[in-house]
Amino acid sequence: MVSTEESTTELMQPAPPGEHDDRLGPDQRRSAVEALRSTELDILVIGGGVVGAGAALDAAARGLSVGLVEQADLAAGTSSRSSRLAHGGLRYLEQREFGLVREALTERGLLLNRLAPHLVRPLPFLFPLSKQWERPYVASGVRLYDLLSRVGGYGGEMPRSQSLNAAEAKERVPDLASDEVAGAVRFYDAQIDDARHTVAVARSAAAHGAHIVTRTRVVGLLRDGAAVVGAHVHDDLTGEDYVIRCRVIIAAVGIWTDELLRMVDPDSPARVTQSKGVHLVVRGDAIRSSMAIIARTPHSVLFLLPWSGTWIIGTTDTPRVDEDLADPQATEEEIDYLLEQANRWLERPLARADVVATYAGYRPLVAEGEGEETTQVSREHVVFHPVPGLVAIAGGKYTTYRVMAEDAVDVAVGDLEREEVPASTTADIPLTGAVGFTDLWADREAIAKRSGIPQPLLDRLLRRHGSRIGVVLGLIKEDPRLGTPIVPGGWHLPAEAIVAVTEQGALDLEDILVRRLRIAPESADGGRAAAEAILPYVAPLLGWDDARAEAELSRYVDRHESQAVAADPA
Repeated sequence: MVSTEESTTELMQPAPPGEHDDRLGPDQRRSAVEALRSTELDILVIGGGVVGAGAALDAAARGLSVGLVEQADLAAGTSSRSSRLAHGGLRYLEQREFGLVREALTERGLLLNRLAPHLVRPLPFLFPLSKQWERPYVASGVRLYDLLSRVGGYGGEMPRSQSLNAAEAKERVPDLASDEVAGAVRFYDAQIDDARHTVAVARSAAAHGAHIVTRTRVVGLLRDGAAVVGAHVHDDLTGEDYVIRCRVIIAAVGIWTDELLRMVDPDSPARVTQSKGVHLVVRGDAIRSSMAIIARTPHSVLFLLPWSGTWIIGTTDTPRVDEDLADPQATEEEIDYLLEQANRWLERPLARADVVATYAGYRPLVAEGEGEETTQVSREHVVFHPVPGLVAIAGGKYTTYRVMAEDAVDVAVGDLEREEVPASTTADIPLTGAVGFTDLWADREAIAKRSGIPQPLLDRLLRRHGSRIGVVLGLIKEDPRLGTPIVPGGWHLPAEAIVAVTEQGALDLEDILVRRLRIAPESADGGRAAAEAILPYVAPLLGWDDARAEAELSRYVDRHESQAVAADPA
C-alpha cells in the first residue's frame, strides 16, 4: 500500500509528559513483575478498568511509586462493554442530579478538547417525541443540559440544541416512523472508544512510572495487625505466586468490590449492586439516519448509535441474574426487548437477522437499599476506607473516571502519612496519542498522499492511534503486507495487531480482537477470519510455537463461535 519512500519520522510524537516508556508489551511486563516482587510500593491499584488505570495515572503523576494488577486484560470487564458514550447523563436531570450532570459534562469537555481528542468526538443526537406537548418540556431540559456544559466549567464546544417538527426530524432520520413522531429535539453529546481509551490511560500511567501487569489475580491481602500492607497474587501467565508489598491498596474492581472487601471483613455488607446492560450490534444499512437516536423506554433509555459502519443499540438496566459476572451474555428475551423498543421508532422494523453480534456487561452501582430497583440507584461514586491501607471505590460512570480516580488517591494519600504529596494533575495530562493529534488531523490529506493509505482508512487510523499513527505507518513501510486489511473490505490492518502486542499490552487473540481492534464484537463470525489472518504475525511476538499458536486459535474460535451461535439461533 505504501507508495512513497518518504520517512514517517515527522509522525512520531513524544509520549505524554513523564520520564518512562509508555509501551506495554511482553518485555515491559517482565520488568514490571520484577519491580512488583522486589519493591515496596506507595500504592498498589487492583483493577485494570478505566478507574483503576486512572488511579494509577493519578498516583504516579503525583510522584508516588505505583503498581497495577488486573486479573484479566485492561478494560476486560465493564470498561469495554459500555454504550461508548462520554456524556453528562441527560436522563439524570429528571432525577435532579444536577451536580453529577455538571461534573460529567466538565469531564466530557476535558476528554474532547484536551485529554483524548483522538478517541472522543462530538456526536449529533435526535430525541424523537410522540406527543406535541413533550417538545417544550424536553427542549427545555436539553437547553439546561447545554447550559450546564457551558457555564463555569469545561464542557467542550458543542453546537446548540434545536427543536424540530416532525418533517424536520424525518429529514435527518429518514427511517423514523412517521406515525409515531410528533417532533424531536436535536442536541450533541460525545462518543468514546471505551476500551482503547482505558488502554491509553494505562499507557499514560506507565509513562509516569507505574508498573502495569495484567493476568494477575489477587488471592489474598497481606496484613500487619489491622492494616493492609500488601497482596498475595497469582500470575496466570506464568503460574507463579508472589507477594506485592505496599503502603496502600486502591481497589477499583467494580462489580467485584464486595468480594474484595470481604477479604478484610467476611461479614462486610453488600456495597455494590450489579445492573446488567445489553447492547446489539446491527448492520449499518439497517437504519437510515444522519445522527444517533435517544428515546425513552419503560425502564431506561434507548440508544441507536452509529459505530464503525454498524449500529449499536442499547441498553438494558436490569438486576443481576445467575450468570458469570466476568462474561455475561445477552439472552433471547433481552435481544427481543431491545429490538421491540428500537422498532417503535423505526419505519423499517429491524429483524433478528439484522443483528450481527451482541455484548453485555454489569455496571457497579452503589447499593442503597434492599430490593431497590437498579434504575433508581445513583451513579455517584463512593470511596470506602474500611481499614488502614485499603481504599475501595465503586459506583460512578465511565465519563467521570478521572474524578473517581482522583478522589480514591486523595483518600489513599492520607494513609501514606507524608507531608508533601501534590494534588492531582490529571486534568492537564493528555493521554497517549493526544499530543499533536489536532495538527495531524488537520494535515491528514497530505499524510494519506505521502503514505499511500486511502483517506478513509487513514482517518480511522488517526482516530484509533492519534499521534502514535507513525508507529503503524512505520511498520507498513517496512512490510507493505501489514497495510492490507486483515479481513477483505475491513478497516483494520495487521500492523495494528502487532502494535496491540508490542505497545498496547495485548497478550492473546482475545485481547487483540475484542478490545484493541474491536473486530470480534462487530463481526458475525466473532472474529474467526481475523484471528486466522493475524496469527502468523502475533504468535512470534507472544512467544508461541506452532503448537501453542494452533491451540490458542482453537481456544479463541471455540469461545467466539459458541457466542455467535447464541447470538443467532437461526
